[in-house]
Amino acid sequence: MTSKPSSAVRRARTRRGSIAFIALSAVLLALSVTPTLGATAQENRSAKKPTIVLVHGAWADASSWSGVVTRLEREGFKVVAVANPLRSLSSDAAYVKTFLEAQPGPIVLVGHSYGGAVITNAANGNPNVKALVYVNAFAPDQGERVVALAGPDSALSGDPTTVFDFVPASLPPTPASDLYIKKSVVLKAFADGLNAEGKALVAATQRPAALAIDEPSGVPAWRTIPSWSLVGTKDKVIPYGAQRAMARKAGATVVEYGAGHLGLMTDPKSVTRIIERAARAAVDAR
Repeated sequence: MTSKPSSAVRRARTRRGSIAFIALSAVLLALSVTPTLGATAQENRSAKKPTIVLVHGAWADASSWSGVVTRLEREGFKVVAVANPLRSLSSDAAYVKTFLEAQPGPIVLVGHSYGGAVITNAANGNPNVKALVYVNAFAPDQGERVVALAGPDSALSGDPTTVFDFVPASLPPTPASDLYIKKSVVLKAFADGLNAEGKALVAATQRPAALAIDEPSGVPAWRTIPSWSLVGTKDKVIPYGAQRAMARKAGATVVEYGAGHLGLMTDPKSVTRIIERAARAAVDAR
């Protein structure tokens, strides 16, 4: 017959059980709290950063920013690449303006190529836009048109019938006519810097721009918002001299890099770096 444990033994067992329970509870609490603290710290870091809004240019879409988006998100930024309609400068800017109004907190607004003309108009009147960044981009003054700003040395200047395919094909085109860049021009100038496969992909997937994108620009936001300009020294679409002249008029902080027109795709690291620089300045100015 087995004897019952003494009261002293029972008390010892109870004490050991209580200690084990407390230890287990402490471990579970640590496991549950630690990730939360880490997440909160990450959220606090992200909360101090402005939202980066990226606006692509003509004959492109938001995926052209992919390499830049990946790098910015890795650094903790909230990033949104807008689908630029490419219908007319005034309507495209109005669309982006409405989009910006839906974004909470400070914004760094970035435009590539024709997207630069769009952000120049879209940022007006929005106090949340703390910086403008132009990447191989147009930065027009009031009344200026993008085609004239590109100048006679641009690969897109000259006889339009040798540069573009029109839809509908009937000529002369109307403001609503869609323009596609001829494949030969894409390969030689527009997508310069990409490999053969990349150039062919750009030519095949380009989004058309309506002729109406070449209309007079409004009051430029760069008159009141600090701006940065990343100038591609090998750009054949918006030549180096044209980019420098626009940046100088806008009073932009200028950085040069040895890229062609699609530098956002061929050198996303340099593009990310100037956006981060503008973002830091925006935070410091608050």
